[in-house]
Amino acid sequence: MRRLPLRRLVTLATLTAVGAATLGSTAACGDDSDGTGGSSGPVTLRLGYFPNITHAPAVVGLEKGIFAEKLGADVKLDPKTFNAGPAAIEAVFSGALDATYIGPNPTVNAFSKSKGEAVRVVSGAASGGVALVVKPGITGAQDLRGKKIATPQLGNTQDVAIRYWLKQQGLTTTKEGGGDVKIVPQENAQTIETFNSGAIDGAWVPEPFVSRLVNAGGKVLVDERDLWPDKKFVITNLLVSTKFLKAHPDVVQKLVDGQVAANEFVNTKPDEAQQAISDAIGKITGKPLDLKLIKQAWPTLEFTNDPIPSSLKAGLDHAVEVKLTDPVDLKGLYDLTYLNNALKAQGKPEVVQP
Repeated sequence: MRRLPLRRLVTLATLTAVGAATLGSTAACGDDSDGTGGSSGPVTLRLGYFPNITHAPAVVGLEKGIFAEKLGADVKLDPKTFNAGPAAIEAVFSGALDATYIGPNPTVNAFSKSKGEAVRVVSGAASGGVALVVKPGITGAQDLRGKKIATPQLGNTQDVAIRYWLKQQGLTTTKEGGGDVKIVPQENAQTIETFNSGAIDGAWVPEPFVSRLVNAGGKVLVDERDLWPDKKFVITNLLVSTKFLKAHPDVVQKLVDGQVAANEFVNTKPDEAQQAISDAIGKITGKPLDLKLIKQAWPTLEFTNDPIPSSLKAGLDHAVEVKLTDPVDLKGLYDLTYLNNALKAQGKPEVVQP
């Protein structure tokens, strides 16, 4: 079966981080398990995430010490940042990550490539926060003919979304950047520069890059929420390597407890959460994310522990239709036991296991 190959990591910084993590991975990949599903000594948990608003539970959970508190002194938390899903999945496959916040299409690709063995989704994190932003002169889909539109990475969730939407509008694309509309995969941060220079005519991206492009003179042509039932679709879920899950189910439970607590913080203390995101991104990039930008983007997102499996399945169907992957049997992808344990402990409604 032909499947879209996972792309190589796209920045030297990411390569360096993953390489260093791989060199030190032996003691942190479950080799200290006592063979009974528990942990016999200190465990390192390598956690991936993207430094952006759609990964707010991860950013806030790390910045406010929520994960560290839930994981306890016996677990060393080693966070790593990525630009797009395929790169994070490659890090999971290489043994450089144990868990990661990630979008649905790379999740499916990982499950498919490993024949359902390598990964499990243990929680949702966020819905929404994605749009197609274009130059002001573009007023409809047909105006995109011959134009160049950026996505974060070939085969990532937004890349699939725009290709499927364009096909629904009668417009073609190719993986090589041909067709009626030229799709140009590039890092989100680069997209602001290329939009300003005129090298691209728009981009299908997550927040805060939607708001950044709007502030750079673009306009929202498609709010992706409008394409989904009840305006809900998974943009970020929490995925764990099956190897780590089997070796350290106790650590995974604590991680999911942290995810639920982080979402509670994000939803009940939005001002503090927004400040934490600004501060955290400043530490990572050297420049805090403008609070006005975060507040501008915030209403387009819903932070939910429900992974919304129906939208992930629909996204897979879309990827098949645009020939970026083959059909995949998703049975076994979700293990929501840990999530429902955490929700039950908080007196919250449980999520139905697909």
